[in-house]
Parts: sequence; C-alpha cells; structure tokens
Amino acid sequence: MSPEERAEQRIGTVLPEVALASVAPPHAVWRLHEMAARGSGALLVFWSSVCSHCARYDQYLNTFSERHPEVAFAAIASRQSETIDDVRAALQARQLGFTMLYDPGSAVASQLFTQQTPRVFLVDAGSRLIYRGAIDNFKYPEDAEYEPYLEPAVESLLAGRPVARPETPSFGCAITSVYYTIPRPLKRS
Repeated sequence: MSPEERAEQRIGTVLPEVALASVAPPHAVWRLHEMAARGSGALLVFWSSVCSHCARYDQYLNTFSERHPEVAFAAIASRQSETIDDVRAALQARQLGFTMLYDPGSAVASQLFTQQTPRVFLVDAGSRLIYRGAIDNFKYPEDAEYEPYLEPAVESLLAGRPVARPETPSFGCAITSVYYTIPRPLKRS
C-alpha cells in the first residue's frame, strides 16, 4: 500500500465513508458520515462473535449508547468465515442490543487497515479520526493497573478537547489468518 493510502488513516483526517447494512431487521444501511454528523461523532468497533476478547466487552458495548447518546455507535463483524447467521446467533444468545453491521469479505476492515477484533475508531462530527486502538489495557476496572483508553477519548470528544492519547495498540483475535484457510494442494508433476 502506498504512503498516500495510509495517509487517510492519520489522526485528524476524515475516515473514508463506511456504509454497511445492519444484520438485524430492517437491515438499514448505516453510514458513518451521516451518523457522525447527527451528533458529536461516531464510534466503530470491529467485532467478532467468536472472539473471546470481544465477549469480555459485551456489557460495556451493550450500554455504550445509554452512556453516550450523542455518539453514534455501531459494531462491524468482519471476521473471515464468520457468517451473518453466526453473528445473529451470537447477538441473540448473548443478548446484545447494539447496532451490528456485516462486512462481507472484510472489505471495510481492509480499508481501515484493521487486522484484529476488537479495534475501535472514534470520529468527531466531521468524521475526522480522533482515536484509534483498544478499549482499555485489557485489565479489569477493579485491577490497580487498569487503564481505560476509549472512555477518556469519548470524554475529550464531548468536552471539545483534543484527545490526550489518540492511538493505542490493540490486541485480540485475527480477522484474517492463513490458519483459517486451507490452501489448495500443490500439483505434482
């Protein structure tokens, strides 16, 4: 990928439009730029129904919109070989009520250079990227070394302040992996 392509991902630049259909009826198309402009911004979370790291954040994500109604929120299921039916079954079984979008072929994940779940992108009302990375340092809030990353970024967005730490490394389950794809056999001559 060229430096120009990566430049689109710099903090402070406008993210490309994301337009994906919801997995739940009425299967409306969720558009990043439109949703961000309706309030103070938007949050995208790359998510997977089989990722144990994502499951850890079920309650956090399920209550995000209640805590931050001025920030549009959608999760994006992009994992290789994860079907829309897999995603729907997980939403029902885990009683998840947030907007879930489906990214066939991991196209949006590739466009945003996302390789694992969960990974978050927070944009302002103009769809400018202000935070990218992990939700926290994967500790529990009651742990002495717990450090939230996303919540302070959201607080800064809502207060109109720059985000103190606009990028953190993320970790989790691979969206695409050679281990999930069985290669075709070599031809013998």
